[in-house]
Order: sequence, then C-alpha cells, then structure tokens
Amino acid sequence: MAALSLGRGVSRLLGCLHRASAPWRAVSGRIRGAPDAAQPGSYLALSAQAAREPAAFWGPLARETLVWDTPYHTVWDCDFSSGKIGWFLGGQLNVSVNCLDQHVQKSPESVALIWERDEPGTEVRITYRELLETTCRLANTLKKHGVRRGDRVALYMSVSPLAVAAMLACARIGAVHTVVFAGFSAESLAGRINDAKCKVVITFNQGLRGGRVVELKKIVDEAVKHCPSVQHVLVAHRTENKVPMGDRDIPLEQEMAKEDPECTPESMGSEDTLFLLYTSGSTGMPKGLVHTQAGYLLYAALTHKLVFDYRPGDVFSCVADIGWITGHSYVVYGPLCNGATSILFESTPVYPNAGRYWEMVQRLKINQFYGAPTAVRLLLKYGDAWVKKYDRSSLRTLGSVGEPINQEAWEWLHKVVGDSRCTLVDTWWQTETGGICIAPRPSEEGAEILPGMAMRPFFGIIPILMDEKGNVMEGGDVSGSLCISQAWPGMARTIYGDHQRFVDAYFKAYPGYYFTGDGAYRTREGYYQITGRMDDVINISGHRLGTAEIEDAMANHPAVPETAVIGYPHDIKGEAAFAFIVLKDDRDDAEKVVEELRAAVAAKIAKYAVPDQILVVKRLPKTRSGKVMRRLLRKIVTGQTRDLGDTTTLEDPGVITEILTAYQKHGARRPAK
Repeated sequence: MAALSLGRGVSRLLGCLHRASAPWRAVSGRIRGAPDAAQPGSYLALSAQAAREPAAFWGPLARETLVWDTPYHTVWDCDFSSGKIGWFLGGQLNVSVNCLDQHVQKSPESVALIWERDEPGTEVRITYRELLETTCRLANTLKKHGVRRGDRVALYMSVSPLAVAAMLACARIGAVHTVVFAGFSAESLAGRINDAKCKVVITFNQGLRGGRVVELKKIVDEAVKHCPSVQHVLVAHRTENKVPMGDRDIPLEQEMAKEDPECTPESMGSEDTLFLLYTSGSTGMPKGLVHTQAGYLLYAALTHKLVFDYRPGDVFSCVADIGWITGHSYVVYGPLCNGATSILFESTPVYPNAGRYWEMVQRLKINQFYGAPTAVRLLLKYGDAWVKKYDRSSLRTLGSVGEPINQEAWEWLHKVVGDSRCTLVDTWWQTETGGICIAPRPSEEGAEILPGMAMRPFFGIIPILMDEKGNVMEGGDVSGSLCISQAWPGMARTIYGDHQRFVDAYFKAYPGYYFTGDGAYRTREGYYQITGRMDDVINISGHRLGTAEIEDAMANHPAVPETAVIGYPHDIKGEAAFAFIVLKDDRDDAEKVVEELRAAVAAKIAKYAVPDQILVVKRLPKTRSGKVMRRLLRKIVTGQTRDLGDTTTLEDPGVITEILTAYQKHGARRPAK
C-alpha cells in the first residue's frame, strides 16, 4: 500500500510540474505540524515520501522533468560522513539543451529573457530561438580559442542576455563557468581566477548601473596581470566607449559573428561539474563550491516551479545579480529549464527613483517578484506613494531572499506592495544548497503563512536542530544549530581542489549531518525561523562575507598590528561590519589610517565590504591563549554590556572598560535591533 501511495504522490507532483494549475490545488486542508492523516499526494505525504524513499521520490521526477541522452542507473549514492554526494549516476545530458533546445523545438518565438536595462523603458526581449543562436555562436567562439570540456571560464559581466548566453555556452561545450560578481575588486577577481585556474575570462568594456559607468575591462586588466593561467580575454561591448585592447584581448561580438549559429552539445555525466561559485567562509580564502549537472538543474527547476507557483505564460522576476547563487538558480537555470520568461534586472531599486521596481512590474506585467530584504527596508523609508503610483495587479507571488526578513519589512511588502492578496514566501537557502530549502510554499492549499518565517522544508529537506553538545533537539519551541540530515539533489558536491575543507566545513561539526552554519528556531507547530549566522560570517545586504577576509584586507597596513571585525545589526543592510583596530604607538594620524583601511578593503574585496565603523582601541580583548573574544566586542556594539557572559578566560578584564570608553567617545549610535 505504501508503494502504491508513493506512486500516486509522485504522479500528482509531476502533474503539478507540468500543468498550469497551482500546486496542490486538488488538496484541501491546512498544515499545522504533524498530520492527523496525510492524504496521498498532499504536501505532508510527499514530504514523508521524499524523506523515507529518496530514490523512489526523486527518480521519476528526474526522468520526467529533464531531457536525457542516456538514462541513469542509480538515483543516489550519498554518505555525509565522507562528504560523498552523487545523484542520477550513469546518466548523460546537457544543461543547455534542457534550458534552450527543448523549448525551441516546441515554441521558438516564446520570450526567454526580458532585459530590464539600466534606463527604464528600454527593455529588450530575447526569444528562446535567439538565445539558443547566441549561445551556440559564443560556444563555438570558446572552442575556437581553445576552451575544451572541463576547462574553467571566468565571467566578470553585468546582468545581460550575453552573460546568460556565456553561462549556457560553457554548459553546452562542457566547460565550467565561474561567475564573479561585477562589483568585486581586481584582487578578489584574480584570487578566484587563480584558484580555478581559468583559461579564459569574458567581460564587457564597461557596465552600467544606477546611471553610473562601471569600468569592468579596466578591473579585468588589473586582475589578469596576476593570472598566469589566462590565455584570452573576450571583450563584449555594453557601451560605445572604446577601451584599450591588449595582445590576449579578443573582441567578442566580432568573433561570434564569424561562427556558426549551431553547436553540437556535449553529453555530460550527471556528476560532471557545471559551475564553480565562490562564497565566503569564516576563515581563509573564499570557497569554490562545485555544483554539478543533473541534480542541481532538477532542484532549481522544481523549487522555481513550486515555491513561486510558476505557471506557463508567467513573467518571473528575480532581481538578483547573476554573480550570486540566487541569480544562477532563479534568473537563469530554474526559469529557463521550465521554459519561463525571466527578467534580467541591470539597475538598482532607486534608479531613477524609488518607484523603479513597481514601474517595472506595471510595464512588464510581472507575476512573481523575488528580491532582498535590504532593498525592501530601503524602499520602505521612501513611503507608500512610490508603490501605489503603479498598477501591481499582475503580481501573484512575492519572495524574499538573502537574509531573514524582519516583521516590519514583511508586513510592508505584504500589505503595501502585495495589497494583502499576494502569497509572500520568505525563503531560506545558501550557495551550498543550490536552491531553496525552507519556504512557506509549497504547502496544502490555503495553508497559513507567518510573517518573517521560512516555515516549511522543501521536499527531501530534513531539518534537524542541534544543541551545544551535539544532541538532536526534539519537539517545538526550541532553538539550536540548523543541520540537515539527508542529502538532496541540488547541494554542492565539494570545494574545488580541497575536498577535505568541504568535509571539515560542513560535516565535521555534527558528524552524519550537514551543518548550515545558521541557527534556527522551531515552533510547536514544526515551523522554522532562521535566527542568523553562528560563525564569523556577516550577511551584508544578503552578501555573505567572512570577518577574516576583512581583517586580512586591513592586516597589511604597516600602522595596524591587530584588527578584529564583527557584524552588528543595521536597519537597512541587515548587518554591517564594525572594525576594531590597534595602532602602533608611534602613529598619531588615526583618521588618515582609517581612510587608508577603508580604501584597502574596497580594493581587496569590494566597496560593500568596507566597515561602516572603524574604532581605534589600545588593545583587543584576548584570552590567556591569545584568542580574540569577538563576542565581547559584539556585546559592546549592541549595548548588551550588562551581560557579558563568562570573562574568566580574559587575560586582563580591564580591557573591557578601555574599549567601552573608547566606543562611547566614538559616538556610535546604538544600532537598531
């Protein structure tokens, strides 16, 4: 009976994937924790099936959802103790075929991308046929210049159809793309290129963002001076301005015009690498996370379809940059695999004014809008008039991503932007997870959504909360370390070139479980609320950044022997960086040093990484073993000095009074909580 129920449940799930109806429309009732009797095909029943029999759940989904060259023989082979993760083994497919060719065969003139360029009202529509032709020409150009299966290609590009085509062109020929956010410094770009040993870099002459010109080629030129693996730089043109071209620079559009508009796709193994994406860790160099072909694509497509209630003909808008995992999964791969029309947003939320998003919604008749709490909090301060000026009746689903959304921002997004009628999904996931892991939808039809809470695990995601001793926490009304107890198809497979670091980072703290690095609270009903990072990683405007990275960027200054960076609450960014620095005794030019440190962080990482506040102190709070007690610095900045916790290991408790006095003189405002 269980097997029969599972079969029916998967069939109904497949129906949700391929029909225009909303997920679970045939299912009535409300979810409130443990079911009294989960009906076959319901959210609760399907979740139980995915947990109990992953092979029987995911196998038919992969077979029916993706276009295969060769069927797989084994659905999954995973072992968290060794960090071994494998899905759909033996299968062969091509991701670009799944995202382009299959749709061109059915509906070549349907719109794949709407490029919302920096200047409003100048959007460009790209059909699936046009995107496939551009992808093939670019793929042939890459092959002409020596790029082969398995080679790494760096993309340093602003959001554009050509950037999407570059990603898909790599996928078509079996090359591995690593997209670097086009706001990172030359040094950060070089570090990623060198770690991946990229053979080619693709960039624009310049970028446009918020009415400003960004010198992309200039930054690439500076970076590749230190990148011996780079043989060619392919330069496309976003503006008409000319930029210097060197010996290894190639004008991309001219080369593409010479190439054939058809390119035979490479048949790739399910576990071959699709892309690398670098993310910050609590220590050391950013990690090059490896995502593979079939499992990642299936998970991105499935979550896109079901979390956002995507229906054929919808216009889907995720306003994330393609340099982040959100752009990979919900601007490019998920929507295109589903044959959707996906928005490419090049601009900023406040250019030319605070109505930019909502004017775009009206003009393009957008059905789903997926953005960051940072932008919502920023726009909230401009008031309701900019929202209500525009018709938003096309909107059906609103989404939040990047960090936990506070209740005020949630209520404003729901009531003002969504007119209290749109489904609002607060999504939790990571670069490492490949796609959304916890969100209010899918669920039973009409199930409640609580403000500021991700709530429900997606199919195959089994959250576990751990206490400080590594014990599983049972029941509700508890908080702990958020772990996941079972593998899912979209998760990263390793850290490029360093699998042991992958194991240490994600599977060592709680053996047998994937440790997310986040804390969470579970309600009595079984809903989850993310409480924030548990390691030394700051979430600035949705961008994860290791405090060690900022400290390293400042450490080379000759006047600064010691630094300590913490994150603290910020009413717009969510979190901001606060740096404590110790100056050498012979320096009396603190203001100059501080400005030089700001410039160093901007140059070595990116402008968004520059600490909002830098405080000069005589010394840092250290244990007798020499470890800086950053939690004490956080308590000072957040005004929690009445409860400092255990300070018995401090080398000199008097340092707290010193730092507190310096902080008060600094005049820093107590941040909003």
